[in-house]
Amino acid sequence: MLRQGGKSTSFVSGNKKSVHTTFENGSELVEEYDLRTDELLVRKRRTKTTLGGEGKWEYLVGDAPVHFNPDVSTIAESSSNPIFSRKDTERHFQWRIRNLPYSADNYDVSVDHSDNKVVIRTKNKKYYKRIEIPEMKLLEASLVEGALSWHHANNTLVVSYQKPSEVVDLEIKDKAERRKIKTTKDDGDVQCNQQ
Repeated sequence: MLRQGGKSTSFVSGNKKSVHTTFENGSELVEEYDLRTDELLVRKRRTKTTLGGEGKWEYLVGDAPVHFNPDVSTIAESSSNPIFSRKDTERHFQWRIRNLPYSADNYDVSVDHSDNKVVIRTKNKKYYKRIEIPEMKLLEASLVEGALSWHHANNTLVVSYQKPSEVVDLEIKDKAERRKIKTTKDDGDVQCNQQ
């Protein structure tokens, strides 16, 4: 669905299938799927910077890798900071925020209809997050309060938004189109052109 209008290539490496899509404006979208279950593991995108360089990857689904090099930096992010990630299910968009130790009655999860985003806030004002759903934005669909649910357990807040039938139908079509993309197998030997 997010690949529409781009040129996609696909390859298999280990137990993952990667689909790399490039667009005319220079932006890129990379998706990784579990080869056995076809579950989306990672979806990330990046756009060109103002000067034409490669921008940073924005992780839409999955966790961004944590990079800390003690030889270069002496300061690391605290391991107790909240960690936000998205991991969808078949019928729900789903986000997990780990390291939130507050009791369940402290959370307020709602839809902000003015800019069509899910808003998470705590009553003690220790955490605040606005979440945009790119798939809903692409369809120009309004978020509905009744499709939103959440629960808190083990210092993790799990927020779910039920996918509308249009999104589910598009994902089924997307899966069929993904199967049509010619896939190469990465055997570890990469040919490098000599200069």
